[in-house]
Amino acid sequence: MERKTNVTAQDGKQEILIDRIFDLPLNLLFLAYTKSELVEQWMGNKVVKWDHKDHGSYQMEKVDENGNVLFRANGTIHKSTENQLIIRTFEMENAAYPVQLEFLEFESIDDDTSKLSMKIVFKSVEDRDAMLKLPFAQGIHLAHNRIQQIISDLSSNLGG
Repeated sequence: MERKTNVTAQDGKQEILIDRIFDLPLNLLFLAYTKSELVEQWMGNKVVKWDHKDHGSYQMEKVDENGNVLFRANGTIHKSTENQLIIRTFEMENAAYPVQLEFLEFESIDDDTSKLSMKIVFKSVEDRDAMLKLPFAQGIHLAHNRIQQIISDLSSNLGG
């Protein structure tokens, strides 16, 4: 069965809702969001700082071959409950978008399948709508496909 990321944005609301069912055990899906070396692989960015714990923070970036920063993002981890929940902020440093608040909820469906539900809250409806004008939905779908592939490959290589 093909897995797909669903992105929902209701008119007049400051949020985007995202959900995806993965063919991955819950603990491996959670690791994809909490281990810096895995985040680097599926996001395609270098992790500059990674302190994934309650009240921790992170920073990542992408640079070109000349060392010019193409993308830089940072945030604060407000709460992280293993295999259940991450509440964090996300801010693109070199873009006109304000910081957003993200709620990631992880759920086990069965031993080999899990669900990620995300709620991203923006400062305003206009900010949310501006984000949706970018290839946001396509980007999150591609990122989720990469998570599925990278973690599946890792699990197979470890005999899982």
